[in-house]
Parts: sequence; C-alpha cells; structure tokens
Amino acid sequence: MKSFPKGFLWGGATSASQIEGGYAEGGKGLSIYDVRTAGSANEPRYYTYLDKDSKPGKFAELRELLPEGAKYALHAGEYYPNHTAIDFYHHYKEDIRMFAEMGFKVFRMSIDWSRIYPTGMEEEPNRQGLEFYWNIFRELKKYNIEPLVTIWHGETPLYIENELLGWANRKTIELFKKYARTLFEEYKGVVHYWLTFNEINNALMFLNLLPTESAANDAQRTFTLLHHRLLASAEIVQMGHAIDPENKIGCMICYGESYPATCNPKDVIADMELKQMQQFYCSDVQVRGAYPSYSNRIWEKYGVQLDVTAEDRAVLKAGTVDFYSFSYYCTSLVTAEDTEGKEKVKGNFTAGIRNPYLEYSKWGWAIDADGLRFSLNEIYDRYGIPVMVVENGLGAADTVETDDSIHDDYRIDYLRKHITALREAINDGVDLIGYTTWGCIDEVSMVTGEMKKRYGFIYVDRDNEGSGTLKRLKKDSFYWYKKVIASNGENL
Repeated sequence: MKSFPKGFLWGGATSASQIEGGYAEGGKGLSIYDVRTAGSANEPRYYTYLDKDSKPGKFAELRELLPEGAKYALHAGEYYPNHTAIDFYHHYKEDIRMFAEMGFKVFRMSIDWSRIYPTGMEEEPNRQGLEFYWNIFRELKKYNIEPLVTIWHGETPLYIENELLGWANRKTIELFKKYARTLFEEYKGVVHYWLTFNEINNALMFLNLLPTESAANDAQRTFTLLHHRLLASAEIVQMGHAIDPENKIGCMICYGESYPATCNPKDVIADMELKQMQQFYCSDVQVRGAYPSYSNRIWEKYGVQLDVTAEDRAVLKAGTVDFYSFSYYCTSLVTAEDTEGKEKVKGNFTAGIRNPYLEYSKWGWAIDADGLRFSLNEIYDRYGIPVMVVENGLGAADTVETDDSIHDDYRIDYLRKHITALREAINDGVDLIGYTTWGCIDEVSMVTGEMKKRYGFIYVDRDNEGSGTLKRLKKDSFYWYKKVIASNGENL
C-alpha cells in the first residue's frame, strides 16, 4: 500500500462570508451574502429585499426568485448571521495559531470581493481590505502554512447584483477581471494556489432542485450566468499565469456523486444524464476547454439559447485549469421511476431517494466514504490532472462538557473513513495532492445559516441566534487531526 506522498497538503477550508464577520468594517461594501437570513434544517434561508414600491419582502432561497423590479436590501430587526459570523476578522491570529498547532500545511480561504471593491464599480481597490488579507498571509507565512485562495466563493458585491443583475450581465466579467487582476498583482509570490469559482456547478444543481415550472422559467438566466462565469474563469486563468507563471490555478466543483437506484437501464441513463449536467458540464469546459457534445441536448431540454461567440470559444480553449478540486460530502440515488411513496433525502445541493446500504447524518446527508474513492477515480480517469479534495466533513451538533471538552468521536469516525478512502484512491493511481476538511473551525452553515450544524476541529461559542462569547475550544478531533498530519496520514 502506498502512503500519502511527501509534501501532501493537509489542512482545512473556510469561506470569507462564513467566518469573517466585520461586514461593515474596513471599508467593506455589502455582498449578496449580507442579505441572507438564518435558517434551519427545516426552514430555508431567505434573501431580503425592497420591492418596486419600496416595501420590504423576502424570498426563500432555492425555492423562489427575486420579484421583478425588487432590489436586495437589509431589513431593520432581521438577523443576518454572516454579519458577525465567528469574527475571524478580529480573531484571525488566534485561529491561525491553532491551525498551526494542528500542523496545517495549507489553509483554504476566500477573499471577499466586496472587501476589495465595495460596490465592484470602483476604479481603485479598497486599501484597508487588501491590508486585511496581507495580515492573514503574513500570519500564515509565520507558521509556513500555504494559502489556497478562492477568488469567488459567492461574495458578489450587492451593487452588482442590484444594478447589473449580477452574473446574468456580461459586463460583470470585466468587473471580476479587474478584481482578480488586483489580487494576482497584489499577492504575487505570496499566494501560489488559486481557485477561480467555488462550486461553479451549483447553479445547475439549484436548477434541478427548483419545481419544474420554476426551473423552466429560470433556465435561460441560469445557463447565461454560468456561461459568463466560465468565461471569467478562463480569462483569469490566463491572466494569473501571465502575471506569475508559478501560479497554480484550479477549478472547484461540487461533487454530488450519484448511483442508479437499480440495474434498470432507464435508471442508469437517468444517472448518466444527471452527472453530465451536474458533475461534468462545467469541469469539461474548465479542464478540456470546450462545451461537451451533450451540452446541446441539455440546452434543448430547457429551451436555452446561449450567445456563445467564436471569441468565447477561443477564450475557453486557452483558459484551462492546472488542477481539479472539489467538495465531497455525500451521495444520492437516481431513478427514472415515479418516487411517490419512496423516502426522499437531501444532501449538499442534491436530492434523491434513500440508499438502504448507507447511514445518514442527523441533517439527512448520506455517509459514504466509498463514494469518495469512486469519485476520485471517476475524476482522475476523465481528466488526468492533479486533484485536491478541498471540502469534506460532517456537520453535527456538538456538546460542550463542564470542563470545556468536546467529545466528537462521530466526526473522527467520519473523517477516518474518508481519509482511508483517499489512501485507497492514491493506490488506484489517482494523483491526489491535497486535502482540506470543510469548516476546520466552526462557522455559519452555508445551507442553513446555523451555528448548531458544526464541522470544525475548533469549537466557537456562538449559537443560532448570535449569542455567545466567541471563545475557541479544542475538540477531540483537533488532537486526532494533529496526529494524522504529523504522521502524513499513517496514524488514523
């Protein structure tokens, strides 16, 4: 059995909107995530807005769309968990010191676009925002931790969403290129690993989760904004290489691995078509440099007409990524049959029927370490470029004992099984170069907006209502992961 390669990048992953807080500090503007309320496993998060008559309203994320003529806005008295999050903005030194104690080789983070260009329209960047990230990079360098920077983790400036309709407008590409150029030039030689767009394929996964009529109405906008993001990704890959040839720039895909529910060929075909749309549509473009042949069938299915110019195709061909990164949490079952009467389950932007061979978390996500090995082989066999798993973990409710200890054996068990799957994939021949667990420190849940749903090795004293001291506590998994890294994955 092969071991993890020398220099393997062990670490953890976060996003700016889920940990930073400081939403109105340091010259930061509002981002789209600043107008998202809290939710729960049963209650969706909402976006708040003012309608065309300036009356306040809100719509359920993934279920509805912003009404025509409305603009996103904050509501007085509404709780927005991302505004403070876990206050990494003021605690970054303490948090990075704890990452270093675990032995992190890499820390995945995102830069908030609205902290660099508050509205996105400015000609010059916000110096305070740039200095904040300089402070983080200096702190990481002190401990020899490599930053892995996600350029866009969803934090589009609110002004761009309101005035340009966000990524549905081709003009947003140029604004994003200005932002990316600033990062590449400012942090040249300091950041060597970059991801262009976090879970870029989520737009298609959202579309699949909408009711049929809503999906049909939203399809043109979805495929258009995704085309613009794919173009922007290709443009900044070329830009990043030109500014610093040492830059390694990757894609980041939400990998919702799926299986056909039965050996019925119709189930197999249904699973194939789902994977083509959700798993491969974006990465085929980002890695291979062109829309895949099956994209025409997908566009026809949704009645979509894309404005893809000859220049666009040339940009996509020239802007392919250096490595493939992805998130992996759970798997789903796909069937072509009527699912009436069958138990439904959901995962990370996925849905399907319950798999009788798997256990499920308290949030209803399938726990499937074998699926990670399968996914790694599927990805590497298809693309043949280095791979990183940049999100993986178990969301669970942790209990703090009277002595401030947190016994999260369930998390250790989950991660142990998944790291074992990584080793199996390496033995299968996969060129796996790094692994960053999701939410290495507790943070606001992206899907539910909760603090109760915790992923971290480090507990943060904050609850779903925003109360708590923000004190940091080490869980049992903190000491376990420290041993894993020190042994380069041998001591599990």
